[in-house]
Amino acid sequence: RLHEQHGSVVRLGPNVLSFSDPKALRTIYGLNKGFIKSEFYVVQQSVVKGHSLASLFSTTDNSFHAQFRRCVNSAFAMSALVQYEPFVDNTTKLFLKQTEKLFVGNPAGCDFTRWLQLYAFDVIGEITYSKRHGFIEKNEDIEGIVDYLSRLFLYVAPIGQIPLLDRLLLKNPIYLKLSQYGLIDSTFPVARFARARMAERLPDIVEGSGPILPTKAEKKKPTVDLLSKFLAAKEARPEFMNDTLVQTMAVSMAFAGSETTAISLSAVFYYLLRNPTALQRLRQELDEAARSGLFSDYETGLVTWHESQKLPYLDACVKEAFRLHPAPGLPMERVVPAGGMEIAGHFVAGGTIVGCSAWVMHHNKAVFGEDTDAYRPERWLVDEAVASSSADARVGEEQRIREMNGMMLQFGMGSRTCIGKNISLLEIYKVVPSLLRRFEIQFLDEKLEWELVNAWFVKQKNFWITLAMRDLVQKSENV
Repeated sequence: RLHEQHGSVVRLGPNVLSFSDPKALRTIYGLNKGFIKSEFYVVQQSVVKGHSLASLFSTTDNSFHAQFRRCVNSAFAMSALVQYEPFVDNTTKLFLKQTEKLFVGNPAGCDFTRWLQLYAFDVIGEITYSKRHGFIEKNEDIEGIVDYLSRLFLYVAPIGQIPLLDRLLLKNPIYLKLSQYGLIDSTFPVARFARARMAERLPDIVEGSGPILPTKAEKKKPTVDLLSKFLAAKEARPEFMNDTLVQTMAVSMAFAGSETTAISLSAVFYYLLRNPTALQRLRQELDEAARSGLFSDYETGLVTWHESQKLPYLDACVKEAFRLHPAPGLPMERVVPAGGMEIAGHFVAGGTIVGCSAWVMHHNKAVFGEDTDAYRPERWLVDEAVASSSADARVGEEQRIREMNGMMLQFGMGSRTCIGKNISLLEIYKVVPSLLRRFEIQFLDEKLEWELVNAWFVKQKNFWITLAMRDLVQKSENV
């Protein structure tokens, strides 16, 4: 709304500018432009035994980020998804089973955002350590880590605006030094949680002394989970990828691997339930795919990644939810290089903090159309009524969709794009159709609106649903 009132550049603070012009994206987040992340991200660094862990997400050092990312990039490539899909399958099958057991016919309903976050936590646990954390089995917040993350982001959002305060509070030097000497424990709960899961995965860890990870001689049977990939990176690049960075990656998976995916999943289902016509069309696509023999599983309803990529309306529904409810709720801050830079026609002095908000960019009417406040998945599909008129018209439709994709910021942009993007997409594109094949889902109370909490990531609350079993549509006999 501020941009609607004041134009394409809005001053949010004495040294902070927000841009809404799409041209700003290529400058601020483009490759080799010299912009670095602001101190807002340092506030999000976890602490282990008195030391901050600079992660791929939170580091402000572009050179360090580039080296770090090169070490682990292959573990997150789209080609690696096939290795992780069995892990996601295991957790998703249990999730479907527990959803039926706990919530079908339950008049109290299901707190869907919470249930989806428990699912996301267990998936990332299995992908990272080959072991679920137990959230789904127990239907509880193990060690209170979900609530802790919610509180942490409530801290990060305001304190990140004045990062100096973080050095007086959670990262107070005196507090950290006492922790280094073992007099107190300043380890963040999320880091303690990840370290405990690593100990379960690697039982030879000696707490408090020696290496935190096993040596080559201690290695167990080969696995293909993320932790094994991080260990392989350590062996390949020992001069850079040390034990601390391996642990940092494990902490990052617990830190960000569940929150954003759960937010996106909640958005997908919420907007489908608020738009029955879209939900009906998606169900029709799934049912027709089932009858045609597209799916390999006609017992549990599980959908594979490969199968999900043949469902264009599913893809449109997911992208439209990403557009209307991107996880990051604040501008993705960068610092202008010394000497200044021209951004979207405006010269900005060096040292100025600049950024673009996904919530602003995703409502750009010149790119997404006049109805940017409406949930309309069809905008992501080629309009055949237009495209069929001529070859140029079809090219124009395809270009329109490419431009929309180029404006999407739910996973960031440029070299600092979320490295876990493909894993998040794997989860989303599998569990959404799997749930819809298996269950009828409705609001517990259609009049009850969910509540949004912008604590850096825009988390949802009060999203209550009811579930009923749905007969799995079977493959047609003549297929």
